[in-house]
Amino acid sequence: MSAANEYRTTTVEASDRELLAAHAIGERHAFAELLRRHRDHLWQTALRVCRAPEDAADALQDALLSAHRGATSYRGDAEVRTWLHRIVVNACLDRIRHNKTRHTVTLPAESLAERPYARDDFADLETTLIVDAALFTLPAEQRSALVAVELEGYSVADAAALLGVPVGTVKSRCARGRQRLEAHLNSMYS
Repeated sequence: MSAANEYRTTTVEASDRELLAAHAIGERHAFAELLRRHRDHLWQTALRVCRAPEDAADALQDALLSAHRGATSYRGDAEVRTWLHRIVVNACLDRIRHNKTRHTVTLPAESLAERPYARDDFADLETTLIVDAALFTLPAEQRSALVAVELEGYSVADAAALLGVPVGTVKSRCARGRQRLEAHLNSMYS
């Protein structure tokens, strides 16, 4: 086995924590392997929080640079994936605050009145677009809490750790976010 293949096998078999530690001491390809493992999740997270693909791409780039530079600050009290997720969410929230704009998508009124048929892919897509648009009517803090708990499947405690806020704050943000979503969606169909 060549040295390059041996290194690749070792890198692929290493845990996330081992890869981050290797990166922190200067191993060239360790961070690239971490990105290969988690890029899809991090991209989806950025898209859900930022909404606009351009903002998500910029926020993800900022987050990954921050994680790359700050690998030595990783304390190990959370999984590496959770640590990266938190950096991405924070970068997205920073970008939203910086932009101070809310994107909305206006859907034609006739498309909202149709009832979806069973196994109708277009109706499923339409529902996803409506819910996504409704999510982006929420303040960024409520949206990030709901995305973490409801879409990403984190427990309230894990979401609190991820967002860097108390558990009660996550619960209240989720509750207020759900109320606003319900009111927004009900107003669309009344």
